[in-house]
Amino acid sequence: MNIAVLAKLVPDLVEELTIDSAGAKLDLAFARYIINELDDHAIEQGILLKERFGGQVTVVVPEGDGADDVLFTAAAKGADRLLKLTGFSPDIGNTRALAQHCSEIIRELKPDLVLTGVQAHNDLDGSLGSLVAGLLELPYVGYVSGVAIQNGAASVRKEYPGGLIAEFDVTLPAVLGIQAAEQPPRYVAVSKVRQTMKTATIESMPASAGASAPLLTISRMYKPEAAQHATMLAGSPEEVAAQLIGIFKELGVL
Repeated sequence: MNIAVLAKLVPDLVEELTIDSAGAKLDLAFARYIINELDDHAIEQGILLKERFGGQVTVVVPEGDGADDVLFTAAAKGADRLLKLTGFSPDIGNTRALAQHCSEIIRELKPDLVLTGVQAHNDLDGSLGSLVAGLLELPYVGYVSGVAIQNGAASVRKEYPGGLIAEFDVTLPAVLGIQAAEQPPRYVAVSKVRQTMKTATIESMPASAGASAPLLTISRMYKPEAAQHATMLAGSPEEVAAQLIGIFKELGVL
């Protein structure tokens, strides 16, 4: 079983994010980057599948502050191959461009299964997994919370709103958007990560030249603006009811 996991770094929302002076993007000069939480679950799910069914796990991360730490941590957890996408720094609004680069890597790796977090909080133009699946013309299932491999297919558990669960049999190769791994991402001690740094190797893979520009252009970014304040109604229930009827008549709904 050859498994590829696509992960990326996102701004830490614990930190305060500000809009730059141009007004069309965030000022990320001093932002702290962390692994996308659901991508961390995708890595965990990939390692769980390897432990149960055998095979190899390859983790792909775009370059950026903290990318090496994410890759070495994945290796300490059990990942076998570490790839860093160079020449492309993911930013808000260019998930489609990232998907094009990742699809080229997947074509070279030829994995049986591609895992990624179902979404990230800086996705504006689609989720990475579904976009990669579309480019590669592979089956895709999102919001996955469980995976098993049997008879050359993946048995996938998908979550729906309202606590509903559905199970699908998906022909491999396929792409899955992980909502939650079957167990929380395992903790790895810093000492183990540092030890892994001495033995593991991060391979660099340059981004393809044909998809270097974001396909979505942000024209304006701003905080929500209050257009109108609420009107507080006072008085007895009968008086408030009369005021509401008057407002509804002014609006033309009565």
